[in-house]
Parts: sequence; structure tokens; C-alpha cells
Amino acid sequence: MYRVEQLIGGVWGAGGDGGELVVADPADGSPVSTAPVATPDEVAKAVTAARGAAPGWAGTAPAERAAALRRAADAVEAAAEELAQATTAEMGKPLDDARGGVAAGVGTLRQYAELGPLRGGRTLHGAADALDFMLPEPRGVVAAITPWNDPVAVSCGLLGAALVTGNVVLHKPSERTPATGWLLARTLDGVLPPGVLSLLTGGAEVGAALAGQEVDVVAHVGSTATGRAVAAACARTGAKALLENGGSDPLIVDAGVDPVWAAEQAALGSFANAGQICVAVERVYVHRDLAEDFVDLLVERAGALRVGPGRDPGTQLGPLVDRRHRDHVHGQVTAAVAEGARLRAGGTLPDGPGAFYPATVVTDCTDEMALVREETFGPVAPVVVVDSFSEALKRAARSPYGLGATVLTGSMSHARRAARELPVGTVKINAVFGGAPGGAAQPRRGSGQGFGYGPELLDEMTATKVVHLAAPADGHW
Repeated sequence: MYRVEQLIGGVWGAGGDGGELVVADPADGSPVSTAPVATPDEVAKAVTAARGAAPGWAGTAPAERAAALRRAADAVEAAAEELAQATTAEMGKPLDDARGGVAAGVGTLRQYAELGPLRGGRTLHGAADALDFMLPEPRGVVAAITPWNDPVAVSCGLLGAALVTGNVVLHKPSERTPATGWLLARTLDGVLPPGVLSLLTGGAEVGAALAGQEVDVVAHVGSTATGRAVAAACARTGAKALLENGGSDPLIVDAGVDPVWAAEQAALGSFANAGQICVAVERVYVHRDLAEDFVDLLVERAGALRVGPGRDPGTQLGPLVDRRHRDHVHGQVTAAVAEGARLRAGGTLPDGPGAFYPATVVTDCTDEMALVREETFGPVAPVVVVDSFSEALKRAARSPYGLGATVLTGSMSHARRAARELPVGTVKINAVFGGAPGGAAQPRRGSGQGFGYGPELLDEMTATKVVHLAAPADGHW
């Protein structure tokens, strides 16, 4: 059992007068962790303490901040197994995947440690005796509200970018993975000056209280509904809202591609981490010429996945994060079937403990079904058959979201057209996951706003001050 403590103003164990929450293992329902629930007063005290620590950290040389982030990366790497075990216990991710998430977080910290000190502003020349320069400065206090589905990797990205640019951070991890957030904060706090990082735990009410405080940035990764609430709070306080919300990412399977390869990509995109990935494949548009073979192969892959607790070696499909979320996923599937869709694999609630849900393939879907229109965030592949690439593009673009999209095609003209026409932040050609190290992502529409990754995230965490420097009247300095 993990017993989580809060970190406020450099003091561990502070607060917790709001009660306690308990997290259960989604594989068997046994209790895994307990965490205090911060009160609004404790949140306000944490913000005040962070405001007091901000000038000292902002005034620290960029090279020193980068050195601290390198030490942080080393410390997280040393604690990798403990962090991965906690992630698996709290949200069910297969252990190898959890280890990969920690490794990604370590890489991100090291990336920002290298990039941070290299950033500078532009110099503009006006009159012969004057110049302007643009000076990037820390924004001040950053509230980071992070999700449960990849808690270490996402947190390292937001925290690393904020810290290396000279901001202090108030971290509120998901109430579903508080122990993972606590272990990460404990690891980072050991190499950072006191007060630079604080940890607040609790449910949605704590996140709302934090977003409503007089902070300078609220960085949120999570659902669209919560992201919109954060944006509304920031509109009232004047804080910058940095949001990666939900998505309903399409996969387009063009005519002429290998159906075996296409089914492998679809299975990976739909079923990895039980579909609980922000950029998971949420809907598939497949050309009629290969639809039958493609669906048969996808059904075969769904049935071949090894299901079990995430801690068991060889598990490929662990449980969903909890039964409430499983009810949401199953509700969308059963509604689609009631509206005329056809179950080809999965789609039934298993007996026994835990929040397990089978890899599910649903055909004869329409764009009007909630299973296609909305975010499911589960191991479900809804398939829509189309008669042309143009139809696939049109239907894939018909969404309130704008996170990402994948296109499998052997046609360069189709690839270029997809990149041009799909209204999303990231278009992936011939690979559902991946991308260059340091790659950026900028969601659109209901999926959020601002860069969430890459060097551009450093720009999001800073404000630019323009300084006009002119010679005095006598022309001498």
C-alpha cells in the first residue's frame, strides 16, 4: 500500500485536512494507494509559497537549472522500476509499457536540460544608435494537472519544460495515479531547491481550485470537458491555458495497401494500453477493396492478444483504469450495436474481478454513432467502409476534435493531400505511433490549444519582454 503525502512550500506531509481517497488495483479491486485531499485553503497556501519561491528560481542561471534537470533525469532513471510498478498497480498498464513510459519521461527531461540554456531572443536594429532585443522570461507559477494514462511521461514533459525555463511548479497528478505522482515528485524534490516543486493531491475539486488560483500558467492534459473548464477558469484569472484535451483520431486505410500490415497498425493503434492513449486510433475508415480481408485480420489480432493483469509477464492487454470507465466504453459499444453496428470481436463484459474489457472490433458503423463521433478511450476499433480516398478524408475530418490522424497509403499524392486537408495537429503517414525525438504537437478545436511537446513547449512556458535600448541625448553611454 502506497501512502501518499503532499509537498507544500518545501514541506512533506503538509495539509490533507480534506479527507482521503483510496485507489484500487483495476485488475482485482484491491486497495493500492491512499492520498490526502487538499482543501481550497491548502491550495491557496501552496500557491502563495510557490509565488515566494519563484524569484529565486527565475534568477538562477539557465545552466544551473539545466544541471538540476540532468540530475532529475538521473534520479528518475534510478527510480524507474518503482515508478513503473506503481503505474501498473494504480491504472493497470502492462509493466513493460509502464517501463517504456518512464524511459520516455527520462528522455524528455534530458532533452529539455540540453535545450533550455540554448534559448535566446531576437535582436532588432532600428536607428543607428539604438537596438531592440526580445528577452524570454519565466512566466512564474505553473499549475500542471496531469492524467493517469501515461503519468510519468506526460508529467516529465510539463514539469521539465516549466522548470528548465525558470518557473516553479504546482503539480496535481490524477486522482487515479496519486502514488505515481508522489513517487515522481519525491524523486525530483531530492535534486531541486526547496519550494520549486509542490505536490497537491485529490480529485477534480482540487484541480478546479488550483486552476482558479492566481497562477500564471495552467497546463492540463485530460478530457475535453475538464480542459474547457480550465480554459474558463483561466479566462477569469488571466492565466495562460495550455491544453491537450481529448481526441477521436481517425485511421484511413487506402486502397492498394497490404491488409496484413494495415491490420497490424490498426490493432496497435486501437488496443495498445487498452486504447487508453490520447492519440489512440478511435475510428477506422477502410477502402472497400480490402475491407473484408482487413476486418478478418483485425479480428484475428484482437483475439490473439494476451489478456491479464499488467503485472503479469507477457500481458498485452491489461484492464481499463476502473469499472466506471469500463461502463463508459461498454455503453458506447452496446449503443452502436443497438443502432445497427455489428460486433465482430469482443464487446462483452467478462466475468470476474477487475475492470477488464476485451479487444473489440465493430463493423457497419456510421459517423452518427457515439462510438465514432466521441472519444471512447478503450480497446475498441469501429470500422467504417468507404468507396474512395476522398470520402475517407471528408469523413475523417468531420469531427469536433483535432488531435491527430493516421493515413496508410502507398500514394505520395494521397499522403500530401492528407497532410494538407486533415484539420488536426499531427498527421502520421504509414505509422500509427512514433515520430522524431523532440517532435512537437499542437492540438486544435476540441482537442486543446498550445504546444504540448517538443522545443516549442519551452516557448509556451515563457513570456517575451521587448527591450528598446537607445543612446542618451549626448550620444555617450
